Amino acid sequence: MDQELRERIAAAAEKHALLNAVKHESDADVGAIMGPMMGENPEFREHGDEVPGVAGGVVAGVNDRSHEERVERLEEIAPEELEEILADDEGDDRVLPDLPDADEYDEIRMRSAPNPNGPWHIGHARMPAVIGTYKELYDGWFCVRFDDTDPETKRPDLDAYDRILDDIEYLGFEPDAVYRASDRMETYYDHARELTEKGGAYTCSCPQGEFSDMKNSGEACPHRDKDARTTLSEFEAMVDGEYESGEMVLRVRTDIEHKNPALRDWVAFRMIDTPHPREAAEEYRCWPMLDFQSGIDDHLVGVTHIIRGIDLQDSAKRQRFVYDYFDWEYPEVLHWGHVRIDAFDVKMSTSAIKRFIDEGELDGWDDPRAPTVAAFRRRGIRGEAITDAMVGLGTSTSDVDLAMSAVYANNRELVDDDANRYFFVRAGGEDGDDEAVELPVSGDAPGEGTPPVHPEHEDRGRRSIPVDDAVYLEAADLPAEGEKLWLKGYGPVEYAGDELRFTDDDIDVVRDGDADVVHWVPAGDGTVPTRLRTPEGDVSGYAEPAFAGTDADEMVQFVRVGFARVDGHGDGESVAYFAHE
Repeated sequence: MDQELRERIAAAAEKHALLNAVKHESDADVGAIMGPMMGENPEFREHGDEVPGVAGGVVAGVNDRSHEERVERLEEIAPEELEEILADDEGDDRVLPDLPDADEYDEIRMRSAPNPNGPWHIGHARMPAVIGTYKELYDGWFCVRFDDTDPETKRPDLDAYDRILDDIEYLGFEPDAVYRASDRMETYYDHARELTEKGGAYTCSCPQGEFSDMKNSGEACPHRDKDARTTLSEFEAMVDGEYESGEMVLRVRTDIEHKNPALRDWVAFRMIDTPHPREAAEEYRCWPMLDFQSGIDDHLVGVTHIIRGIDLQDSAKRQRFVYDYFDWEYPEVLHWGHVRIDAFDVKMSTSAIKRFIDEGELDGWDDPRAPTVAAFRRRGIRGEAITDAMVGLGTSTSDVDLAMSAVYANNRELVDDDANRYFFVRAGGEDGDDEAVELPVSGDAPGEGTPPVHPEHEDRGRRSIPVDDAVYLEAADLPAEGEKLWLKGYGPVEYAGDELRFTDDDIDVVRDGDADVVHWVPAGDGTVPTRLRTPEGDVSGYAEPAFAGTDADEMVQFVRVGFARVDGHGDGESVAYFAHE
């Protein structure tokens, strides 16, 4: 490790150690700063074994300072991050911070720039949720720009364009404009030509490995001094498709000795032989890299504020070189940490989800086991519930955890009032274990149960659940033989081992703790075989007869089980998707 790199690691470690110490008002910890520091400086990763050794000494020095000294030092080296921490400490109840220098712009203009290589997982919802909310707060403008200029590595999915727009609408927002980068290729070519004429780009045919070695050594490649005429001629040959993949690139001329090797003469255009799946773009072979394409587009549509992941800090730095050549003003940038969701067994990755679907492990993008927006929607979770939870995460530079409980609590408030109640007795999972128990009812038992349609809305009346001779109970609800139960909406029974004997007890048997209140369904012909699809797998069971009259997309609450969205009713089975408890 050379001295320059060691100094850069030490500077980054100091900042993150100070942030950690001031935020928690305690000593900093090497382990706690490694993730944020490496995410912000991906070029450190190849030296992962050596970084902790450098950082450890820096952290020890930070821990020797007083709290006041730490704050004073942060004010010098990271004032914006310090301001964010202090705002949190003051209990600022604004979830989203003010956009920087917002009053300097006639209109706040932002963009959501998805790669349409597949439908969205739930983490993707954060960007439109926050940007859409900022639009409302500032009466601004936002667009959706599909960054689809990589037809090979992140190959676009033709269905994803419309699905993503549907997801944004589901989250509660409508973009003011929609662009597809693959429709704007001539615009990128024109700006590449102009950049070349300004001395800002050159064509390079160095093998990638050789250029990387030279770049890392701060040495210029032999093509760097080409004149603009030669570069323009070779770039036109790239546009005409005369080179094969990997044979020629167009590079932005930056600072070949820049302290950050990732910023040295980066690639703006490269050749790709794989045709684009969109018919309108299938003839192109010379494709812009994302940093060039998005930088040009952000300026042309007048974006004032960009939100991007903290791991993409180098993108802004690369793009500033282009903006400087064109004498453009760079937008304000907010960097935020990643969203972590640990509630699903399936990895939150578009490629991983697609692989599970292709291998038959998932039924599709809306399988309830998938962490996708489509799955949440099919489960009956309102887009507003997701948006509110995402906005609640704020825009911290630290990684944040999205608690599913927050989404579910939001949704419960939205659906509870309208969700009528029904009984559903679970009979077991996909393996058929733990079948529901069928028991005859004896004694002077009523011929029907009459639980309320909704306990808080008497005007909706009561359900009529006929009981002929027997009922289904969940095995887990059975007490010891001789003990009592209260069948909700029906009455008191005693478990006699092979039957339920109706008793003359009143509600005091429940109040005194001598009987649990349980749900049940009749075991007669009117009972509805039902499959409840959940994130943990399918659960079979029986619903009360009136459930057959519910409509598709209706939200219901299965008493003591949870909220669910009715998917449909077939000849032999009804299907509902579990939302949450």
